[in-house]
Amino acid sequence: MDFSSKLLEQAVDEMSQLPGIGKRTALRLVLHLLKQPESQTEQLAAALKKLRSDIKLCRNCFNISDTELCEICANPNRISEIVCVVEDIRDVMAIENTGQYRGQYHVLGGKISPMDGIGPSQLSIKPLIEKVKAGKVEEIIFALSSTLEGDTTNFYIFRQLEETPIKTSTIARGISVGDELEYADEVTLGRSITNRVPFESSMKS
Repeated sequence: MDFSSKLLEQAVDEMSQLPGIGKRTALRLVLHLLKQPESQTEQLAAALKKLRSDIKLCRNCFNISDTELCEICANPNRISEIVCVVEDIRDVMAIENTGQYRGQYHVLGGKISPMDGIGPSQLSIKPLIEKVKAGKVEEIIFALSSTLEGDTTNFYIFRQLEETPIKTSTIARGISVGDELEYADEVTLGRSITNRVPFESSMKS
């Protein structure tokens, strides 16, 4: 792709690094921004810069937050003894949209994937184990996607908790094997949370 401007080329190169954005789509987006009032582009740039500089991880669940404790963990009406283990904020948002879950979350920040060089130490697994061993949790709900990496991560955490009296369950398989949680419809996902099954039973099926 030939560019008449180095500045345009640089902007397109940066935009095309976003997931699902190719060079042609990036060019359309950049040209669209150029047609907008300068103030609108400046607001977008300022919002992204503030996001990068001010965003935090909740000290309790590792969800993305504006404050030290996210709104879910700070809500006294949530059941703190029940913790749903998810991969990232997209899964939190998907489950919250069902309106069927009143517990808290623990965001791992990914899944164990040796092929991608991601091991347990690179995820927030240790704080979860410590939270359970401190007696603050009664039930862990595994809500990772039904993929090889998701199942591997679930099993690793389960093995770490075998010596504790914690109850472990997993969302019912209304979610197709191999599907990402964020793409499930709200009704199916809500039923999967409500009709969760013991984790050990899920390993036998």
